[in-house]
Amino acid sequence: MVTQKDISIACGVSLATVSKALSGQSDIGEETAQHIRDTAKAMGYLPNAAARALKTNRSHNLGVLFVDKTSSGLRHEYFSEILNCLKVEAEKLGYDITFISKNLGDMSMTYYEHAKYRNCDGVVVASVDFKDPDVVQLVESNLPTVTLDYVFDSRTAIMSDNIAGMVDIVNYVYKKGHRKIAVIHGEDTSVTQKRLASFRSTAAKLGVEVPDEYVKSALYHDPRSSGLATRELLALHDRPTCILYPDDFSFIGGMNEIEQQGLSIPDDVSVVGYDGILLSQVLRPRLTTYRQDATTMGTKAAQSLVDIIEHPLTNLPVQIMVPGQLWEGDTVKQL
Repeated sequence: MVTQKDISIACGVSLATVSKALSGQSDIGEETAQHIRDTAKAMGYLPNAAARALKTNRSHNLGVLFVDKTSSGLRHEYFSEILNCLKVEAEKLGYDITFISKNLGDMSMTYYEHAKYRNCDGVVVASVDFKDPDVVQLVESNLPTVTLDYVFDSRTAIMSDNIAGMVDIVNYVYKKGHRKIAVIHGEDTSVTQKRLASFRSTAAKLGVEVPDEYVKSALYHDPRSSGLATRELLALHDRPTCILYPDDFSFIGGMNEIEQQGLSIPDDVSVVGYDGILLSQVLRPRLTTYRQDATTMGTKAAQSLVDIIEHPLTNLPVQIMVPGQLWEGDTVKQL
């Protein structure tokens, strides 16, 4: 393994000069510094992460906390895009990614303990039960944290604009002539609460009545529960003309139920998804959906966390709202 001492011998300079050149310090000549860096690369030198951490007091390792109730893991298209963009941006900024959990082999530990065990400089909290005491412990600890779609006091949060998203959807469906609009929502989270409140308030402003039986509970990213909710809606005496789904993947369950009952989209029932994943654009008819900007969500999460880590004395907690966009497909009929 090539060391800095080997490079100093090869270049005929002191070990201190090599260290300064490789760490980018400016008190040596640029020509000398470039020669040292070129020599180090040619010799196959790789910096020692442990030594770097000891010197900088940072591991350059970001923790990611992601817990999905439906156990879809990285197959969850929306979150996988967020996490991939987070990873790409973190690597650009010189950081690695480690997933943290409550279990490591035979050891049981809290999220905070795992993050400390892996020497994480900070943690992005992407998808969890934010009321879990272990999550609260992590967020309230001395570790820098950034949350996605949930706000804690004195912590930075990256927020998808779920309120505006539902406003755009309801207004679009209304302009298409629909007045009997039902919504299937995911489990009780802050995201769900914002969407439902926005759905009801927008409908009220438009003079659209929403009967209680038009609001059905299901799970995010779970076609089966959305399929069952769709069945209940279609069984109503005065069934809705349009159904809003919690996410594009869950819509698959609704689509199957509608087809099994001999109905067609959008001639018999109009539908709208949420997220804007690739699946929504390859279905036929092409799904009308609200595209969440997962790319910006992941990128901003990485940038914000690194900024907190590297500038702890000047950083101020902020809420960054990321807008989305309605994608008009072919699943909402003009009445």
